[in-house]
Amino acid sequence: MLRILSILAIALAPTLALPLFAPASTQPKPTREDKVRDDKKKVEADGFWIYNNLPKAFEQAKKDNKPIIVALRCIPCEECVKLDDNLVDKDPTLRPLLEKFVRVRVVSTNNLDLSIFQFDYDQSFAVFLLNADGTIYGRFGTRSHRTNWVGDVSTDGLAKAMQGALDLHAEYPKNKDALAAKRGPKPLFAVPEKFPTLGKYGPELDYKGKVVPSCIHCHQIGDAVRDIHRKKKEPLPEEVLFPYPHPKSQGLILNPKERATVLKVEKDSPAEKSGFKPGDQIKTLNGQPLLSIADVQWILHNTPADAVSIKAEVIRDGKPGELVFALPKGWRQRDDISWRSGAWPLRRMATGGMLLEEVQERPAGVPKTGMALRAKHVGQFGPHAAAKNAGFLVGDIIISFDGKTDFARETDLLAYALRTRKPGEKVQVKFVRNGKMMELPLPMQE
Repeated sequence: MLRILSILAIALAPTLALPLFAPASTQPKPTREDKVRDDKKKVEADGFWIYNNLPKAFEQAKKDNKPIIVALRCIPCEECVKLDDNLVDKDPTLRPLLEKFVRVRVVSTNNLDLSIFQFDYDQSFAVFLLNADGTIYGRFGTRSHRTNWVGDVSTDGLAKAMQGALDLHAEYPKNKDALAAKRGPKPLFAVPEKFPTLGKYGPELDYKGKVVPSCIHCHQIGDAVRDIHRKKKEPLPEEVLFPYPHPKSQGLILNPKERATVLKVEKDSPAEKSGFKPGDQIKTLNGQPLLSIADVQWILHNTPADAVSIKAEVIRDGKPGELVFALPKGWRQRDDISWRSGAWPLRRMATGGMLLEEVQERPAGVPKTGMALRAKHVGQFGPHAAAKNAGFLVGDIIISFDGKTDFARETDLLAYALRTRKPGEKVQVKFVRNGKMMELPLPMQE
């Protein structure tokens, strides 16, 4: 079990000793505004981290010849709070490593340099390990579930990534060429607020007014990229629709407590067919040194959807070797996008605001084979109410979408709709309600 869960258990232990019917607290529950402002006060008072000031961090790193650690942390997102608390509150394993870095905490993406900070924008906690000249040593932080981080990150894994960055820094600039690809292509816009849909935001948080509405959240960058294609009535590119594929989508299960070490290989998966085995230490992928699972995702993200393979250098039983990571046709679409924050705008576009779930036991009227996706939620307001306005209800089981009956997952249906149908078009949807088969048109939206 990951150390992070042990720490969480210890933190909860005193609660279990309280009386069964403890009196309710008379303290008002902190608002989002309170949480953001309290975070600023806490971190600035402690003085261990530079708060929301990247230029100051880069200047200090150049002066001290230290690497930089940037912790991008959405406030007040609760999903990653325990890992983040261990980081900010100086976990005893991390503290000696942190002291070797210039440390900066970034709590919004306003005015964020998108030529450097390219990452999975559906994350609410991400770490960059950098040189003062902007060279990226590596990334840390991933998840493949809306709230559950087990199997993706740990404080042990972060410590290994940080040590790896220190090792790369000690060799810099001899290794600069090998690190060049860790920085991505020129972004569509230099900073988030330059995107057409984010123009109402300024370059700084408004601490003198209402700070929460002034913040550009990470996921809004991904949303803004998708909106550009949708407003042009273009199919969403696979690289946009399936960003940062998780290695487990290719059957490669990595150990979250290590840098890039294979924990398990799924049977009959691309990873197994490529020759990966449990215990393999992946030293480089596509020529890039790896510090974490997030580094693997970065490489997969920047691998074209039509690529057939990438090279991997591994250490197996203490001996170096090479593998060719074979990528099957449609390899990106093996990933799951339904957990992402960015899936909600996709549902607006493709399902009129319906959240679909797989049916485990098929009720009467639903075919025994083929698609069976139940409407778990139907949006009630604005463009997310398009399905409701078309006549769909919670509990409807979709068995055909635009004549297609083979979508096993919500992800598959979203991908089809957003790759083949344009805003303004309507698709016919067949579904079962209370044992009766019905059919309605569903509008596709921007």
